Amino acid sequence: MVSSSFADRTYPKLVLFDVDGTLTPARQSVSQEMIDTLKALRKKVVVGIVGGSDFNKISEQLSVNGSNIIDDFDYAFAENGLTAYRLGKPLESQSFIKCLGEDKYKTMVKYVLHYIADLDIPIKRGTFIELRNGMMNVSPMGRNATIAERNEFEAYDKIHGVRLAFVQLLRKEFADYGLTFSIGGQISFDVFPTGWDKTYCLRHVEGEGFEEIHFFGDKTYKGGNDYEIFTDPRTIGHSVTSPADTIRVLKELFLS
Repeated sequence: MVSSSFADRTYPKLVLFDVDGTLTPARQSVSQEMIDTLKALRKKVVVGIVGGSDFNKISEQLSVNGSNIIDDFDYAFAENGLTAYRLGKPLESQSFIKCLGEDKYKTMVKYVLHYIADLDIPIKRGTFIELRNGMMNVSPMGRNATIAERNEFEAYDKIHGVRLAFVQLLRKEFADYGLTFSIGGQISFDVFPTGWDKTYCLRHVEGEGFEEIHFFGDKTYKGGNDYEIFTDPRTIGHSVTSPADTIRVLKELFLS
């Protein structure tokens, strides 16, 4: 039986969403149409978000007119669930640095920065490494880029495989670190302890008694940061191509 906290929902189901490319355009704000769709959905099922970015970045994208994602969603999972909220209350968190250790972290940072320094790509900006609570995010071009520059790099990367080559090298160089390297978004990839992918958030919901757990994501291919949770036997995965596609599928499945 589903938790009494969610007894007001029509169906004892949980629907989880990736953020970038699924609920919003990459690193942009959510639309009013999506907000209205999610509000209607939340009357029928339990709704949650699971993003790789930190809580502040996800909040910037999904908070509109002073709203708070902790209140707007039943579950809010930042950094794949390493920072987590259920019905507005924080759940247990975890730390990338604590898990990996300072010495290993410094060794990898030095290697990554040397590689990026020698990398010949059309655009470089700043913030090539961003340490988050549960992971390290690496961007070959730097995260301080405009939306136009992000789009330009994404197109270049699709042709030249900059991130893929980088990830393959790091997997080989740091094979004994117990890490997973996952490409997501437009300009970066995530590095985190193996098992700390988006399936990490499922440990927070396992005891709730949901009959089904659905997941919507756009990077559901092998190597994408939605792949593990999309293919997990505990979830029913839905691969979407854009926020508009997400709305279309939701209307077909839950809101018709």
